Amino acid sequence: MLSGLSKIQSTPDLVDQVYQSLLDAISAGTLPPGTRVTQEEIAEQMNVSRSPVLQALRLLKKDGLVQDAPGRGVLIAEMDAEWIGNLYQVRGALDALAARLAAERKAVIDPAIIKAGRVAARGKDVKAMIEADIAFHTAIYMASNNPLIFQTTQLHWVHLRRVMGAVLQSAQREAIWDEHERIVNAIAAGDAQLAASLSDAHSTVARENLVARLNEVLQTGATPPARSNSRAG
Repeated sequence: MLSGLSKIQSTPDLVDQVYQSLLDAISAGTLPPGTRVTQEEIAEQMNVSRSPVLQALRLLKKDGLVQDAPGRGVLIAEMDAEWIGNLYQVRGALDALAARLAAERKAVIDPAIIKAGRVAARGKDVKAMIEADIAFHTAIYMASNNPLIFQTTQLHWVHLRRVMGAVLQSAQREAIWDEHERIVNAIAAGDAQLAASLSDAHSTVARENLVARLNEVLQTGATPPARSNSRAG
């Protein structure tokens, strides 16, 4: 189970690196729900001392991604589709607000973000797909000129990237970048109402599809076959 964790060189931000590596493994499913891991196993696999591992696990526990296991170690937390759906509703509202504020400023989102997203969507690297989505939405959060939106969404992404990792193993996602591009165009045109409307519709459909696929994953214990409308973002 721990083979997906890479060795890390000692640096001042060691805790952050251990945390990120574990988060990536949880998101990609290398460490699936219910897996028991110990500080010693992680430290040995990553070639680090137990101290940064302990601190990283405390952060993951605070985020709700791991929980204490009976006896030694921790368990990777289970996923709750209903809770994720509620979380997605909140994030969707923030996305629409960010798009409206960015449009009021006629912000220009770097077209390279859309291009990179399309490339990722055509590939099989789920982590790259997730990172491309995060980059897109983060660009709009920053363009809104309201730092509280970015700060508030950070914990959301910790959980959403995990769910996306579970449901996007075989999904085709390039169509979602057509929607992203329309949102970007509305923002650049200064059409605040359209930008917010497009963002809200995009988030609603993405939430419904993501929660439906997550329920399938939780019921079958495996990633379901890709469907033409499979999406998240």
